[in-house]
Amino acid sequence: MHRHQLSQGIELSQSCCEEQGSPACSKAPQVGRVRVQLEMQALWQQFDQLGTEMIVTKAGRRMFPTFQVGISGMDPSAEYVLLMDFIPVDDKRYRYAFRSSSWLVAGRADISAPGRMHFHPDSPGRGAQWMKQTVSFDALKLTNNLLDDNGHMILNSMHRYQPRFHVIYVDPAPNSHLHAQRNFCSFSFPETQFIAVTAYQNHRITQLKIASNPFAKGFRTTDAEDWGGGAGSMVAWHQAEGRAEAQSEAAAEPTGWGSQTSAGPEDKKCVLSEPSELLHQKGSTAHRAERINEASGLPQTSYSPLPSYWDCVGL
Repeated sequence: MHRHQLSQGIELSQSCCEEQGSPACSKAPQVGRVRVQLEMQALWQQFDQLGTEMIVTKAGRRMFPTFQVGISGMDPSAEYVLLMDFIPVDDKRYRYAFRSSSWLVAGRADISAPGRMHFHPDSPGRGAQWMKQTVSFDALKLTNNLLDDNGHMILNSMHRYQPRFHVIYVDPAPNSHLHAQRNFCSFSFPETQFIAVTAYQNHRITQLKIASNPFAKGFRTTDAEDWGGGAGSMVAWHQAEGRAEAQSEAAAEPTGWGSQTSAGPEDKKCVLSEPSELLHQKGSTAHRAERINEASGLPQTSYSPLPSYWDCVGL
C-alpha cells in the first residue's frame, strides 16, 4: 500500500472553511472560524509511515494513539456538541504480506455495519470549555461485534478506516433545523487512517506501540530486537489468516495519553484478549472478562482465570 510522504514539522491543523474547500464560507460564524489541531502529531506520523493498525475485539478496544485535538475559534458562550465517526477509506479488504512487509489488496470489502457516532461525554459544552484544554476521545472503543449494543464503533477487520471529527453548533433558534448544514463542520486528518486488525500484523507497529504507549512499559526490554517473542511470549491467533504466530504484545491499548478524564473503578480490572485471538503457549484456558459499560444489558461470559496482567486496561 502506498503511504503518503509526511514533511517534518508540519502543523496538522485545519479550519472549518478550509476543510470545505471554498474561500467563501457558507457556515454559521459560530463554526466557520473553528480551527482544529491534531495532538501528538509526531507520534501519529510515525505510525502512519509504518501503516497504522488498530486492534478490534468483541468486547471493544481503545485506540492508541488516542484521538486528541486542540480547538480554537469557537464562540466562548455558544454551546457545541463534539463527536466522531469512522468511514471506510475504500471498498477493499486487505491482507498483510510478511515477505514484503506491506499491505496488499485481498478483494472487495465486506458489508459494513450501519455507521455509528461517538459523542464526547462532555457534550454539549460551551466553547470556552472546549478551548481551554485538549479534547480527548479516550473512552472510544473499537469492536468487530456486529451485534454490539454497548455503543462501540463497529469496524470490519482487515479494512482501512478514516476517523472523522465533527463540531456541531447548538443553535437555539426555533427554526434551526431549516439550516442545519450551516451549523456543523467536519475535520479529518489523513495521518490518522488505520487498518483494523484482530492481532497486529506488522511487528514494527507492535514495537512502536510498546515503546510509545506509557501503559505498556511492562512489555519493554532493553533490546528492541527481543520483542519478536521469547520463552515467555504469547501466541496470537490471526483469525483472518487462520494461523498462529508468536506475539509479544497482543493488543496494548491505552485509556488515553494526556487524557483529561480518569478511568473508573471498572477499568482497574485486567483481562485477556478474546479467546479467538490469544492462546497461552502452555495450553491453559484463555481468560476473558468482557467489560460492559453501564448502559449495556449483555451478560458477561466467564472463563477460567489465567494469571497474567496481559491486556490490563490501558495496555
